[in-house]
Amino acid sequence: QVQLVESGGGLVKSGGSLRLSCTASGSIPKIIVMGWYRQAPGKQRELVAHLTRGGSKDYADSVKSRFTLSRNDARNTIYLQMNSLKPEDTAVYYCNARSEGDRTIDETWGQGTQVTVSS
Repeated sequence: QVQLVESGGGLVKSGGSLRLSCTASGSIPKIIVMGWYRQAPGKQRELVAHLTRGGSKDYADSVKSRFTLSRNDARNTIYLQMNSLKPEDTAVYYCNARSEGDRTIDETWGQGTQVTVSS
């Protein structure tokens, strides 16, 4: 079992920056991928960025060159540095982890943190 605790988020003006953090606990060695998704009002949840156990990263086209995903293994934490924020980045951001279950891939979600970008 993996548990996720998020922090960060808030209100920022267009062009500003925010950093989200997600700390994992529990079965850390079984985590395969960790990342961030977001869901804006009336829209489906979408992938923002994720990081594999091996260190490979992938970003949504809409955030490439603006957002940076990093990891601190000593703290079991991933960070999403968000720069040049736009109003369309406004959403609830969810941390996600996929880990090896007994016979399946388990998926864990954080509680979500609101990011609001004003124009």
